[in-house]
Amino acid sequence: MNKLAKTLFICLILMVSLALSAAPVLVKMQTNRGDIYLELYPEKAPLTVANFTQYIKNGFYTDTIFHRVISNFMIQGGGYDQDLVRKNTNPPIQNEAGNGLKNLRGTIAMARTNDPHSGTSQFFINVVDNPALDFTGQQNSRTWGYAVFGKVVDGMDVVDEIKLTPTGPNPPFRSDVPIKTIKIESMSVIDKLPSDEPKAAEEPTQQ
Repeated sequence: MNKLAKTLFICLILMVSLALSAAPVLVKMQTNRGDIYLELYPEKAPLTVANFTQYIKNGFYTDTIFHRVISNFMIQGGGYDQDLVRKNTNPPIQNEAGNGLKNLRGTIAMARTNDPHSGTSQFFINVVDNPALDFTGQQNSRTWGYAVFGKVVDGMDVVDEIKLTPTGPNPPFRSDVPIKTIKIESMSVIDKLPSDEPKAAEEPTQQ
């Protein structure tokens, strides 16, 4: 089995197992601005969640960056290293934008080109409600929309800090690149959120 076939097979297995479990998948995204915690929905977007988590497990997102930041729109990353060199990806996946999830503030969705089914590793986090990005039909690229597959459940303050970072041109991009690098240091699938961790009992103070 060649590398491509093996990767597709692993993604298929992950997609099936995630869909069967239907339980949300929790992800920790560690950035140089702070941690962002995501809740992903395999029941709604099984292929997209399987694809995203496979990239995570392969360490693909380590030391990638948020390369496109628009303060009244979204923050986008997951495809370029710190030198703005595009990383090699797995084949594109089917667009799951018609799953009923909307591009609301705090949701995470797949980035793509004008081809509706061109999503690979890049994603974006909506910093405002973006109804223009929602699925409305299969007629063309615009109506297909962008597939939401989860949301930020902790660390939206970090997202809001990132969205306000100064940006400018930096080849190959004409605009919207953060002047100071916003790095994704690592991503990992986790069992529970920090807020769900049991707190240590306080020891009685001595009088």
